Amino acid sequence: MERERKDIDPEIEPEIGPGQDDLAAEADEETEAPILELAPDDHADEEPAPEHLETGCEAIKRFARLAPTGAGVYRMLDAKAEVLYVGKAKNVAKRVLAYTRGAGHTNRIARMIAATATMEFVSTATETEALLLEANLIKRFRPRFNVLLRDDKSFPYILLTRGHPAPQIMKHRGARNREGDYFGPFAAAGAVNRTITALERAFLLRSCSDTVYESRTRPCLLFQIKRCAAPCTGEIAFPEYNRLVEEARDFLSGKSRAVQETLAHDMEAASAALDFERAAALRDRLAALSAIQSHQGVHPRGIDQADVFACHQDGGVTCIEVFFIRNFQNWGDRAYYPRADRSLEPGEVLESFLAQFYDDKLSPPLVLISHDIEDRDLLAEALTTRAGYRVEVAVPRRGEKRDLVDHALMNAREALSRRLAESASQLRLLKGLADILGLPQPPRRVEVYDNSHITGTNAVGVMIVAGPEGFAKNQYRKFNIRSEELAPGDDYGMMREVLQRRFSRLMEEAPRLSGSDSPWPDLVILDGGLGQLNAALEILVELGIHDLPILAVAKGPDRDAGRETFHLPGGAAFRLPPRDPVLYFVERLRDEAHRFAIGSHRARRKRDLATTGLQEIPGVGPARKRALLRHFGTLSAIERASLADLEAVPGVNAATAKAVYDYFHADG
Repeated sequence: MERERKDIDPEIEPEIGPGQDDLAAEADEETEAPILELAPDDHADEEPAPEHLETGCEAIKRFARLAPTGAGVYRMLDAKAEVLYVGKAKNVAKRVLAYTRGAGHTNRIARMIAATATMEFVSTATETEALLLEANLIKRFRPRFNVLLRDDKSFPYILLTRGHPAPQIMKHRGARNREGDYFGPFAAAGAVNRTITALERAFLLRSCSDTVYESRTRPCLLFQIKRCAAPCTGEIAFPEYNRLVEEARDFLSGKSRAVQETLAHDMEAASAALDFERAAALRDRLAALSAIQSHQGVHPRGIDQADVFACHQDGGVTCIEVFFIRNFQNWGDRAYYPRADRSLEPGEVLESFLAQFYDDKLSPPLVLISHDIEDRDLLAEALTTRAGYRVEVAVPRRGEKRDLVDHALMNAREALSRRLAESASQLRLLKGLADILGLPQPPRRVEVYDNSHITGTNAVGVMIVAGPEGFAKNQYRKFNIRSEELAPGDDYGMMREVLQRRFSRLMEEAPRLSGSDSPWPDLVILDGGLGQLNAALEILVELGIHDLPILAVAKGPDRDAGRETFHLPGGAAFRLPPRDPVLYFVERLRDEAHRFAIGSHRARRKRDLATTGLQEIPGVGPARKRALLRHFGTLSAIERASLADLEAVPGVNAATAKAVYDYFHADG
């Protein structure tokens, strides 16, 4: 694939200087979605050499003599002591000996046997314990012959606190160590945020922390925009506020129809009494409740608590769609793409997936699945043991439960179709990028680097990773700039520090390896010009790395997208045609790195603000800090304020207002 390259004179087109990063969208919480490996074994159809298969069988026979005859878990390891496979059995010795029969194995099993050098065993009291231990070990060791689920993120919940005169509504992750009622899980943080916003409009509940609540002397901005009843300053009496809390609790507990009927009745009564202001407020609350339900899509009437799993396979890839039903409401769905050998049937993938999915979370009383699994009763027993109440795992054949499974299956088919289409497009773009840069083959792993700061403060460097399956967000990394010798805004120095830390550690932990399991990038892209490229080359040479493909992408004149300049080591700078798909692809990679950098910088800046307060902003001392907080209430409200609003604060002059505004809105 040949593309036009427009070589340019670097003296005519100066590189972008340090500290001139462009603006980007703030980090989106939806990126918290879990990343799962989508990499079916490239050698699934290959048969192992007979001598290797015989050697593996002999090794298994030796270790089978040590295997327990009761329930337990076994691990198969290769010559490097890396775990190849984790399995469970009611009789471990009998199961292990089955691998030595030498015939009737699939290619996947045969390759696993051929690679086996040693084995390890763990006895358990019951087969149920073996199932739970197997799932835990698979997630821990991530063996290449098991079905693998990668799920680093816990699911978010909505928490309505208790034990306070004015309970708070908030998003919650992790251990339930705070007194209150938890509602969920939700499929994504964005769904929780939207629901909490709508619940604030519907029930006027506070979302501020207890510390902020205690320090309030006047209602905050949320009271002004009718998203909080302001119990902090007595705008509503506690009994009336707690009635709103109970209505919200009833709504989230599945009594949504009763709550809506009560609000509708109160609205009609207010209208009949000519209290149109109250009627309008109740109308707005009803609209907010309707907005919540419209986002839920599916409304099961006869199912209180359930998780729904549907599995679909196509093109050697598996997609598992999960629906969360709680309190007769749908709290969202999520598509997973577990790494699984293409020879496995849907039921086999689903069985391993379910055990790993519930390894660190409780299941609801009902789990609905699209395909039957071999150890369904055993899985139900294990989930019951872990949860402390009876859990049923069912494959519905008719009725509303079957309709839910069919709906999840339809979503799985559509999600997998989109994924495969995106993957094919991604491969074409990677091939085009390889052709332009003269790489021997499309890059399997692309690392993109950027940094963000405001005049050198809160400096953060980032690395994002992309490949044939798109962005690998579980492999993104942040680097808080540590060097005290760097001049403020020294982008080149920051780039040197980030790359030095990244590649020196990589050389220690993983020598230069090739293949699909190598953590080394096939291509490095830098957001910057010739200066960033030279800084990167300087560090790589110091580390003894001379053969790593590297590309620097400088912004176009006036920072115009589509006019980027490409810099390669030892070559002339060039541009791609404005509508070249590869140019759009590189821009997308660069923009994702910048988005991640901006989000990381803002998060660090907010943490520092929480520690040091507003005094970190030039011109803001204790008196002006008190004036700003007295006027706006919270740091978040100050951050959202316009320049005109800041200038209107008593005791804050125009220069200080501009300094505060610029601090929160100027991203570098």
